[in-house]
Amino acid sequence: MRARFALFALAAPLALGACGDPAPSYIDQAWVRLSPNKDTPSAGYFVVHGGDAGVQLRGVLTDYALKVEMHETISKDGMTTMERVESVDVPPKGQVAFAPGAKHLMIWGINDTAISRGKMQFTFLMGNGDRLLVDAVIRKPEAAGTAKPADDAAH
Repeated sequence: MRARFALFALAAPLALGACGDPAPSYIDQAWVRLSPNKDTPSAGYFVVHGGDAGVQLRGVLTDYALKVEMHETISKDGMTTMERVESVDVPPKGQVAFAPGAKHLMIWGINDTAISRGKMQFTFLMGNGDRLLVDAVIRKPEAAGTAKPADDAAH
């Protein structure tokens, strides 16, 4: 009887571990390239990681700017343009990068408090109802580090 109880006691945590919560989606590597001209939008970048279930990014909010939109740089008829994106599908256990020359945030009117702090907080609105709060480092134009690609020069 003791042997059965001991075996059950050892196996129970393994069985319960399989019943745990699914891995959540998360966002990391968030940063903002501050526009050198206050009258033009800045750009935001990050990586969305899908959890065990697929998820959709439906929007991004912040109290530190006037307006935020998701955009994507695309080539159409030999021209590179930007189009607004309403939502982005993130596959289970996959990732979607918002990077220069690809998907990105357009951010209008970043306030001086965020700029002086060197960071700003975003709220990412997910299709499953989650709201993910993420701090993004603000990089001033001279600290951006790399040359801007020709199709990304506007932000």
